[in-house]
Amino acid sequence: MNIRKYWRQICAPSLGRAGVGLLLLFVVDLAFGQIKFKFDNDSPMRKMQIAEAAINSLYVDSVDEQKLVEDGIRGMLKELDPHSSYTTAKETKAMNEPLQGDFEGIGVQFNIVEDTLMVIQPVVNGPSEKVGIMAGDRIVSVNDTAIAGVKMSREDIMKRLRGPKGTKVRLGVVRRGIDGELHFVVKRDKIPVHTIDAIYMIRPKVGYIRISSFGAKTYNEFMDGVKKLQAQGMKSLILDLQDNGGGYLQAAVSIANEFLAQNDMIVYTKGRRVRDTEYKAKGNGSLKTGQVVVLINELSASASEIVTGAIQDQDRGLVVGRRSFGKGLVQRPIDLPDGSMIRLTVAHYYTPSGRCIQKPYTKGDKKDYEMDLENRLKRGELTNRDSIHFDDSQKYKTLRKRRTVYGGGGIMPDEFVPLDTLKYTKLHRQLAAKSIIINANLRFIDNHRKELREIYPDFDTFNKKFEVPQSLVDDILAEGKKQKIEPKDNEELKRTIPYLKTQLKALVARDLWDMNEYFQVMNETNDIVQKALKVIK
Repeated sequence: MNIRKYWRQICAPSLGRAGVGLLLLFVVDLAFGQIKFKFDNDSPMRKMQIAEAAINSLYVDSVDEQKLVEDGIRGMLKELDPHSSYTTAKETKAMNEPLQGDFEGIGVQFNIVEDTLMVIQPVVNGPSEKVGIMAGDRIVSVNDTAIAGVKMSREDIMKRLRGPKGTKVRLGVVRRGIDGELHFVVKRDKIPVHTIDAIYMIRPKVGYIRISSFGAKTYNEFMDGVKKLQAQGMKSLILDLQDNGGGYLQAAVSIANEFLAQNDMIVYTKGRRVRDTEYKAKGNGSLKTGQVVVLINELSASASEIVTGAIQDQDRGLVVGRRSFGKGLVQRPIDLPDGSMIRLTVAHYYTPSGRCIQKPYTKGDKKDYEMDLENRLKRGELTNRDSIHFDDSQKYKTLRKRRTVYGGGGIMPDEFVPLDTLKYTKLHRQLAAKSIIINANLRFIDNHRKELREIYPDFDTFNKKFEVPQSLVDDILAEGKKQKIEPKDNEELKRTIPYLKTQLKALVARDLWDMNEYFQVMNETNDIVQKALKVIK
């Protein structure tokens, strides 16, 4: 079982955002200057140039020179560490957009239901909302080209919806209760991409902020959230970095700065050919007092580990959850002329106590590295703290209370919370993997959106009173049966239903409001969040 895929299936709602790509699992350090290359005739690189020229000019069959060069770059990087990588211009743009803070498009959150794009929510004050596009609308054509019923890929649909700011696009829309096709002309604009999923008061005097990645605007989003919570009486903070794959180093440093005293070390980097760099707190943070609990799990990586390591090593707060991913390498982006990019590992980063939390790897063996999470599950590490063993040479002490912490393989939490494998049953995993749960939820919302809005005018009312109808659960189980997905016995079915109902309630809340409400529902059954509340209490 692929634990990364499994975890995404059971914990992350499937929500399309026009222009949201994959999160980056590395720290990008933009602090270094330009680089210059010079090759002498006896340089090994001359062999590469001659080989490429010979193949392109003399090989018996025609070759794609662009692909030849790209394969050569990938071949070189493959023999290095697992995080040095090459991306094409298209891949580079898709990967960078979620971290840069915005993209240009029509401004809708959407999902594909039965080969049709359904609008989940238009972005507030975005270009689509301004012309009257509503949640539940089905976009069936773009510039008079059909996108529904033609099995068009999500990527191709997004390509048609997005475009430069100021350009116009004509959308054909089908709306429930309205005969015929409606038409809207939308003027594309910059659409913000948010990296903070939830900000709310989880208990009296206890604030909660969940950061999904560290992008260019994360710090500003974070500070807006802190001010909002402090105005509501926040004295303690739960900072949720579960599943946070990383992002920009500077964003992580800026957020860690808010918690620490002047000149407290946040992180430092060391490399072979780049200058050593130290990042220290300025002492001007707004969160230097009050309890802090940081939440991590096996998918918390890179920049999220920097923030966690700084707070743990400086004894500023406690860490709750499971051992983090273990990525202590810094990548430097090297732009290539065609828009493609090499991300080359140039340094290790170290937490304030001197830990490098990079987990072990063998150069050139990326497959074994990628199997680490699955191997942790097989070894029982995700369910039993005693199965985790660190080398004594990796022992370090926190800087104030002299507590023992470890390097060499992620950050170990102060309070371990095992993965509840009884809650996440095989039946649930299979239903999620086949998109049966998300599709059933979208159909339910589509059929009942108006009446749900009338019955539950605000989230508090919904959260207290809404119960998932048994008919929705029955529909999911019936569709599973059609696809030969059935519980092995009644016991598995009994264990599946409670979590399934919680997830469905959260998905309904998300589609009626937003991700903030989704997590308010899910967190009440999240073992790591509940442990954090006990630690604070």
